[in-house]
Amino acid sequence: MSGEMLILVLLVITALGFDFTNGFHDTGNAMATSIATGALKPKIAVGLSAILNLVGAFLSVEVAATITKDVLKIQDKTGELVAGLDATTALLIIFAGLIGGILWNLFTWLFGLPSSSSHALFGGLIGSGLAAIGMSGINWHGITSKILIPALLAPVIACLVAGCGTWLVFRITRSITAHKKKEDGFRTGQVATASLVSLAHGTGDAQKTMGVIAMALIASGHLDSSSVSHGLPFWVVFSCAGAIALGTYLGGWRIIRTLGKGLVEISSPQGMAAEASSAAIILTSSAAGMALSTTHVATGSILGSGVGKKGAQVRWSVAGRMVVAWVTTLPAAGAVGAACYYLAHLLGDVAGAIAIFIVLVIAAGYMYWRAQQNKVDHNNVNEEWEEQDEVIPATPADPTTPTTPSTPVA
Repeated sequence: MSGEMLILVLLVITALGFDFTNGFHDTGNAMATSIATGALKPKIAVGLSAILNLVGAFLSVEVAATITKDVLKIQDKTGELVAGLDATTALLIIFAGLIGGILWNLFTWLFGLPSSSSHALFGGLIGSGLAAIGMSGINWHGITSKILIPALLAPVIACLVAGCGTWLVFRITRSITAHKKKEDGFRTGQVATASLVSLAHGTGDAQKTMGVIAMALIASGHLDSSSVSHGLPFWVVFSCAGAIALGTYLGGWRIIRTLGKGLVEISSPQGMAAEASSAAIILTSSAAGMALSTTHVATGSILGSGVGKKGAQVRWSVAGRMVVAWVTTLPAAGAVGAACYYLAHLLGDVAGAIAIFIVLVIAAGYMYWRAQQNKVDHNNVNEEWEEQDEVIPATPADPTTPTTPSTPVA
């Protein structure tokens, strides 16, 4: 096997690894509220979400086409590598960017922070691209129009839509006095809308990994860039669909807990309004080829469901930590991507690729081990939220530690 082919193989494996982390990192976007309200049992929820993510991955390639051309400038308009860039360097840029995305995903998962997997990926690619090529290697127009502007607008729009939707459903059903009857009715709707979000997530997020693999295949001469908008090789679609579905099934329980119990004390009408808002926005953006963050949309919708219900409890301190994670995602993943590229370049192409792959495995293994010290799974994901749950304690929490009450929203 040639050195270039070895790097390509490692890159594809790493891309599928990112897709896997994307799956368990974002499961909560679709199913956290359904689990929190009891509309679905935890294991059933992640199983249903996995199936729908799998199906959704086969529905479109618009976002994949966006990834191949709107983040990095490693090809010119004819599909050839830009002047001064060889295939091996192009593969190392993509490879290092993927590692930046995976490590940030795992870091935020460890702390239960629902940051954007999409922005982690884009940040990693931007960082490695800057390290290798400089400012000219980044498609700033594409990043601004397809990534940054949607990132700013999506959570705000989702919050407003979900807030209005929540207010409306409580207004319409105000004459129904039987609490159980109201909850049961909305739980059915909640399952339907959560399923739609899972389908939309597969349609949008699995394509991001497909786009990265396609970009690597184009750079190495194994795929014609003009064919991406018409379809991708079946093995690319199938492997990405399977990786994101498997990650979804394993469940990112730490993030599910934060979204379902830590952000808003949520009821079924709120959950249905939040999920319906998320699904509508995500599906619309996918059809337009916008690489939107489902995390930003889902979190904005859940916050909106709290704002839209009179007297609801919203933990703004948790929301503030999420915003900090959102703001730091692009630069943090970019810094890791740039560092990985420099290390690979310093050690030489093949040796460098193997070295940064080993770094990835060791760092991922450590964060997984650390997470097991304070494990969250389907057995305790719905336990009552305590203030100490907002960070990962170094030692088991002291049960006598006082908690800070949530802030009510009028």
